[in-house]
Formats: sequence, structure tokens, C-alpha cells
Amino acid sequence: MSRCAQAAWWRPDFRLASGDRPEATAGAASEEPGSAVPFWGLMSFTFILLIAPQSYVPALAPFRIALLAAGVAITAHLVDCLLRRRPLVARTAETGLAAGLAGWALVTAPLSYWPGGSAAFLLDLYLKSLAIFWLLGATVTTLPRLRAFTWALSLMAVPIAATGVSHYLSGHFMPDTSVKRILGYDAPLTGNPNDLALTLNLILPLTVALLCLARRAVARATLLAILLLEVTGVILTFSRAGFLALTVMLLMYVWRLFRRGRRALGALALAAPLLLLPFLPADYAGRLGTITDVESDPTGSAQERWNDSMAAVNFVLGHPLVGAGVGMNILALNEMRGATWRAVHNAYLETAVDLGLPGFVLFALLLAASVRSASVVRARADASPDLQPLSHLAEGIQTSLLAFAVAALFHPVAYHFYFYYLAGLAVAARAVCDAAARDTLGPDARPGRAA
Repeated sequence: MSRCAQAAWWRPDFRLASGDRPEATAGAASEEPGSAVPFWGLMSFTFILLIAPQSYVPALAPFRIALLAAGVAITAHLVDCLLRRRPLVARTAETGLAAGLAGWALVTAPLSYWPGGSAAFLLDLYLKSLAIFWLLGATVTTLPRLRAFTWALSLMAVPIAATGVSHYLSGHFMPDTSVKRILGYDAPLTGNPNDLALTLNLILPLTVALLCLARRAVARATLLAILLLEVTGVILTFSRAGFLALTVMLLMYVWRLFRRGRRALGALALAAPLLLLPFLPADYAGRLGTITDVESDPTGSAQERWNDSMAAVNFVLGHPLVGAGVGMNILALNEMRGATWRAVHNAYLETAVDLGLPGFVLFALLLAASVRSASVVRARADASPDLQPLSHLAEGIQTSLLAFAVAALFHPVAYHFYFYYLAGLAVAARAVCDAAARDTLGPDARPGRAA
């Protein structure tokens, strides 16, 4: 019996429904998923966003294929909802918090350091991120779709990671830096080594989830190769934030293995990094040493980011309610520590400087709600043998969100696609779990929502 149904334990026919229909949970995807056009439009947009085919086939650039794919997905979903008389937005804690955060950004935009700039920021990057978040939660509502989307992300990570490895082996490094760091992948989310490491780290737990699900030797070998390529790509970026996120994920997996009684495998996972030490790049240890010894960083970036963080804290203390306006933290920091035109490399401080403490609280609550949804789905699906795939996928989403929570301390990505893709996947996983409960208890069942 799936724990997705526990919210309705009080129903008189609960035991009968769960006992007489053992096949129901296996049909978590049996509920009418709606048109496939929005889903494949979303998949196409994601491919264009991550792989950027227009960078390699310039003839595609004039057609604005990313906008075209997103437009098809949104239009098709709106039409499908109208024809089927379905709600346009899923009623979840995450969507409510995302709406609240966007609403606060909109309300405070007239008080921004540059109102026109805030309006442009809202209508460009932030609106796109929210649209993807909405589409994910609304279209990836079946287990096959969730699994397919996860597979797609893992496969898309291959050229990104392979390009990073190729740049390192061929000596394609960033110019004018005292530390040799590879060039990024020519796409919006991976244009520099730090963003490349972040992208790979966030996809990596999803690859692990698929590896746990794989039954065929070919699939396992493929996923294991992808996993090793992702880890190698993160290391070769020389990203300190990437290393910290990778370490946190490793410790989470080791803890889970020990907790589940798989101590030998946990010990092996813990020992694996030690076995790899001789194969690390020569300057890697020195680069990591600047995490704790900021003054030893020859590039000066660690010192700059520390000073920027302190300036951001001081600004928030002086402007706790409204902030500088969405997307305007650079202007606020210029005022605090001089015109360097650098954003604060911390997503939490970014929202606090832009939107004040209310914006920071809403962002933190949205992140926490997303983690909780993934955690609830993992726990409930784990109780049903038929929903083991969902349990593994939810655990992967949960791990990716926790990795983002760590990486967000070092990246100015509060409004970017990185987080909103993961939050959307958490909403999608909850929709699949709720569909399993409705299959078990009937259309009147109302599984509890994540808080």
C-alpha cells in the first residue's frame, strides 16, 4: 500500500480500496496526462538551453528556436487546459511561494534603484524561469514523463562534461588568469567554468537515481560512464563551489548507504575519493586551499567575494524591508564598496539585497518547500514496491536541491533556471505521487499538499 494514500486513512473504504486494487499504484501514469505537445516543447526548450545548437549551426540563430520551443509549449498547454477544463496552475506550496516572491519583486520594482532595469529583468530572465517552473509542474505529471525528462538531462550532460574535459586536455584555458581554468561550454547556463560545474552537479544526482533504477547491463554501463564524466568535468573546472557541492552530495549518499545497512558500499564510496587523489590535477589542492585561506588566493577572487558579501550584509542591515529592487544588487554594491560592477556571489544575499528580508524569506521558504516535497514523495513512494522508480527519482531531485542549497552560497543564481528547474521537478514528482493516491482511492481522494 502506498503511503501517498495515508492522507485519507480516515475513509471507511480505505483498507478495501488499497487492498482490492494492488495494481493501481503501478498505474501512476494511468491518469490522463494531457497533450504530449507541451511536454515535448518543454523538452526541446531544455535541449536548446543546455546544448545551444545555434552556437554550432549559426543558420538556426535567426529563428530564435528557444523562444519558438517555449512558445509552442506554453500555447499548447494553455489550449489543452481550456479544452479539457483543467486548472492552469497546480495548487501547491511551491507555486504559491513562487507567486508571492514574484509578486513582491513586482510590487517593489517602482522603488528600485533603477525601476526600468528591474522591469526589464522581471520580464526577461525571471519570467522565463517562472514559466519553466510552471510548465514542469503542469506537464511532467506521469512517471514515464518524469523518467524520460531525467534521462534527457543526464544525456544532455554528456556533451557539456565532455567539452570541459576536452578543453582541459587540449589546453583551452581562460585568458589572463593566474590559475589555469578551462573555458566553459558555449551555452547560456555553462558559459564559464563555475556555471559548468554547477550545471553538472545539479544533474549528477538524477544520473545516480537512474543508475539505481537501471536493470540492463547496457543502461548501467552507460549511466556509470555519464556519472564518471560528470564528476571529472566538475573537478576539471577548478570550481571551489563545485567541489563543496560534490563533497556534500558524496557525504549524503554515504550517510544514506550506512543508514540502509549497506555499510560496505558506503565505505567504498567514502574511500573512492582517496583512491583518486593521485589522479587529480597538480594545482587542484592549492586551489581548494583558498576555501579556508582566503588571502592565499592568487587570483584575488576569494577576497573580492568576501568583501562583496560583507558589503551586501551591511546593505541589507540598512535596507531590511525593500532592498535595491529585483536585479539591482550590483548598483547597491557599487554604492557600498565602490563601482566594481560585480554581483554578490551568493543567491541568498542576492535576494536580500534586491528584495529585502521579505524576499529572502520567500526564496528560502520556496527552496525548503521544494526539498520537503521531494522528501515526502521519496518516503511515501518507498513504501510501495510499484513506486520504487518514483522513490529513486524523488531522492535524486531532493539531493539536487540540497546541492543547490550549498552551491547557492557561492553563485548569483537566485532568479536563474538552475533552481526553478529543480523546484519544478519537485512539483512534478508530487503530482505523480498524488496521481498514484487518486488511482488507489478514487477521484475524490485529496492527498495532502507539501507545506
